[in-house]
Amino acid sequence: MKTLKSGYFLIATAMITLLSASCKKDNSVNDNPPKVLTGVQLTTNAKFGALLTDNNGFSLYFFSKDAANTSTCIDACAIIWPPFFKENPSIGTGLSATDFAVITRPDGSKQNTYKGWPLYYYSKDAAAGDTNGDAFGNLWAIAKADYTVMFANAQLTGLDGVQYTDQGVAGTGSSQFITDANGRTLYMFTKDTHNTNTFTKADLSNNTVWPMAEVTAIGSIPTVLGDKSQFGTITVFGKAQLVFKGHPLYYFGQDAGVRGSTKGVSFPTPGAAIWRVNNNNTVVL
Repeated sequence: MKTLKSGYFLIATAMITLLSASCKKDNSVNDNPPKVLTGVQLTTNAKFGALLTDNNGFSLYFFSKDAANTSTCIDACAIIWPPFFKENPSIGTGLSATDFAVITRPDGSKQNTYKGWPLYYYSKDAAAGDTNGDAFGNLWAIAKADYTVMFANAQLTGLDGVQYTDQGVAGTGSSQFITDANGRTLYMFTKDTHNTNTFTKADLSNNTVWPMAEVTAIGSIPTVLGDKSQFGTITVFGKAQLVFKGHPLYYFGQDAGVRGSTKGVSFPTPGAAIWRVNNNNTVVL
């Protein structure tokens, strides 16, 4: 009889242990429900500083081919780089709701943008905090709110409607070019000298034709563009003008603030390459 009771006791103990483990497992599941997407926020990263992420901490990215305020990452590309979209997203501290908008993608779906740049995830970021997509193919940049400049990759088209290369001569093919944080093209004047603006008049009467790219400070620079020390500022008639590799930077008035517009590459004389875009191939003055 003692042996029988002892057997019952062992079986009962085992069943209690299994039930207890099962309850703990169920509680664990209940304590960790699926994370809901609500919006965007700034998340601190050890390498990049403050990043744009979703509310769960997953990194967001800009695609340099999207300078014209449209998504060019479609079909197979969109599988690797899923578009980010949340209707009426929550906006985290340090971000402005006016910097966000929504576009309609070529397939009719929606996508959120930041300062005109469509936002994406990278499929190989397995966990919150991963930043594996930055500088991928020299075309992608981790999304940040404090970029002083960004970069684009597209066919350059002048004011004359002709296609140009980054050397300022007629030709087809995608070129890299530096833009401001909002995707507006920045140019150099080939008659300038090292850190010296020779174009702008003292009375600023021609500053609407080629407005100086004014900045208050140098923030973050996309990894693709390399060392932040290549950028600086000079003072021109009381204004702080952005400089890249010794070249003072300007906007073209007839680009009219349109993202990705490159009309200045053919002005004032097509093919003369007096005004040119800037990129990693730009020679130091």
